[in-house]
Amino acid sequence: MTVLLATHPLFEKHDPGRWHPERAERLAAVAQGIDEAGIAEAVVPFEPRPAREAAIERVHPGRYLRALQELSIMGGGQIDADTAVSEGSYEAALLAAGAGLDAIERLDAGEAEVAFCAVRPPGHHATPTRPMGFCLVNNVAVAAAALADRGERVLIVDYDAHHGNGTQDAFYEDPRVLYVSLHEYPLYPGTGSLEETGRGEGAGMTINVPLPAGATGDVYRLAVDVLVAPVVEQWHPTWLIVSAGYDAHRADPLTGLGLRAGDFADLTAQLCELVPAGRRLLFLEGGYDLGALGLSVGASLARLVEVDYRPEPATSGGAGRAVVEAVRRIRDEAGWP
Repeated sequence: MTVLLATHPLFEKHDPGRWHPERAERLAAVAQGIDEAGIAEAVVPFEPRPAREAAIERVHPGRYLRALQELSIMGGGQIDADTAVSEGSYEAALLAAGAGLDAIERLDAGEAEVAFCAVRPPGHHATPTRPMGFCLVNNVAVAAAALADRGERVLIVDYDAHHGNGTQDAFYEDPRVLYVSLHEYPLYPGTGSLEETGRGEGAGMTINVPLPAGATGDVYRLAVDVLVAPVVEQWHPTWLIVSAGYDAHRADPLTGLGLRAGDFADLTAQLCELVPAGRRLLFLEGGYDLGALGLSVGASLARLVEVDYRPEPATSGGAGRAVVEAVRRIRDEAGWP
């Protein structure tokens, strides 16, 4: 088994400010985690090409990109209290969005069974019209839109601790994309309730699992078995994209969930079994404790290349099973799988 790893030095040029939790050191932690897992020989790095504006405009309008570019050229500035642009941010954002498109081409060519895009800035909070939550361009949505436009059925699973409101907004009425989010609730950005299930032709194609603080890995695995697997069995997605946020780790400073590295290993493997090899694409989203981030990425990728590396055990016994049951009832009452 082989993992493609999208990485580039220019990702470090995105500087959201001193002491910001989404910092360049996160990518060094990812690299260290891969080394400590002993899987360097199974990981094939590549430097992605920047996305063309036309590809990004499937999700974000041209004026959105021009505003980001102009702010970057002017030296940067604050967009909101959490989100900033620096001189190198626009170039980094184009590369981050391009990483997924480049990885898709490489997976299509049979270069590996799975790809992991270790990119920044992250993307899942960026709505089609608004950067927010540390995110500038929605990398996952750009990749999913490209796949959907060529006729693929795309399953997006977002296990970042924060709800991926931007990704949800991009596909809320789109029957070509199934969006599933497992997240802490209530937590920033305040979206992702049980009742948010899609609209119009996309009704039932959004599944939100808003978990309480303290939820553990067994609840995540249950949600995949009870909520995701039945839809997959009926809908037959052809591609999987994972918003791989590791801030659900119990050591993360911004969240209150209870996962450990072993949970991310099990969850990632469980999800990748839902689609054929070579059609699996993961993007780095959150994860702000550097040690936990490295352990979790290392464990996740090691499991995908069939290496026994589990620096922390999986967890169980936490809250959240009632939420999974509530989501199941809502879908049963609506007649959705």
